[in-house]
Amino acid sequence: MHVPDGFINAPVSAVAGVVAAGAVAVSLRGARRELDERTAPLAGLVAAFVFAVQMLNFPVAAGTSGHLLGGALAAILVGPWTGVLCIAVVLLMQGVLFADGGLTALGVNITVMGVVTVVTAYALFRGLVLVLPRTRRSVTVASFAAALVSVPAAAVVFTLIYAIGGTTDVPVGKVLTAMVGVHVLIGIGEAVITMLTVGAVVAVRPDLVYGARGLTAPLKLRVDGELVDAEPATVPVPISAGSPRKLWTAGVVTALVLAGFVSFYASASPDGLEKVAADKGIDAKADQYEHATADSPLADYGVKDITDARLSGGLAGVIGVGATLAVGTGAFWVVRRRRTPVPESV
Repeated sequence: MHVPDGFINAPVSAVAGVVAAGAVAVSLRGARRELDERTAPLAGLVAAFVFAVQMLNFPVAAGTSGHLLGGALAAILVGPWTGVLCIAVVLLMQGVLFADGGLTALGVNITVMGVVTVVTAYALFRGLVLVLPRTRRSVTVASFAAALVSVPAAAVVFTLIYAIGGTTDVPVGKVLTAMVGVHVLIGIGEAVITMLTVGAVVAVRPDLVYGARGLTAPLKLRVDGELVDAEPATVPVPISAGSPRKLWTAGVVTALVLAGFVSFYASASPDGLEKVAADKGIDAKADQYEHATADSPLADYGVKDITDARLSGGLAGVIGVGATLAVGTGAFWVVRRRRTPVPESV
């Protein structure tokens, strides 16, 4: 759903840019409550993983494909504030390095793909977790539903933005019907990917999943024949306890394999927005705008002057994962709150 230059007029794009900048600024403050020395590298990994999986377009209908948006996945794994920042980093790297998504439309893309998906998904996820049993299965079920709903929600908001500032005269009702219809199908794929990823992480390290905090039921003690909740532990856990290094390494390797190898087999069909734009005429004026980074050596997810498509695309994917990981991790490391080390007992 990367909106290119030329779909939305300049005034509305500028307003969306202000909204996106405000959302990022607020998220930077909020992320300090979610990130610390252990979770900041994981947030960088989530951004890199979302970048990699977004390269894997999957078919959803005749001549149409979809790809992960990632807002639900990021929010559940590392928190909603950090989730917005993760998607913003991904969109920035895609626009600057790969000419994917217009730079004048960056505010629209962050608002639609980042803010809307994160807010919608995490609100629904928290609501479901509160009413479902406190189990790991409930977290995966809630993640499926949250991701499923977040994609058509983003399609609705894009349609509203188009209704206000679209550069072509297409009936909004037709755009809304087409966008929601195809993105419900894309949402199913998003939900499956999100559920499987969250489920895999929860299975091995539930303590590192933001959305699974508080999942463990309190310890019960038998006192005078009755079961009562034990007092929670008051001794803080040392920063070095339970290092997430193995999970981080496995995640990086997975992202590199997906972007560097599996992406070659992704669907070549246009994604949901591209298909709707072509069918309804939304893209009529898009050809008038040349992407600011169209001459990038990595434009269109290929390395310039490398003629072998498999090698060119795979190398571009690996570079993209590495760059997103570096930028994301660096930014989140700066944003993180600093925890006070626990003094060793004498």
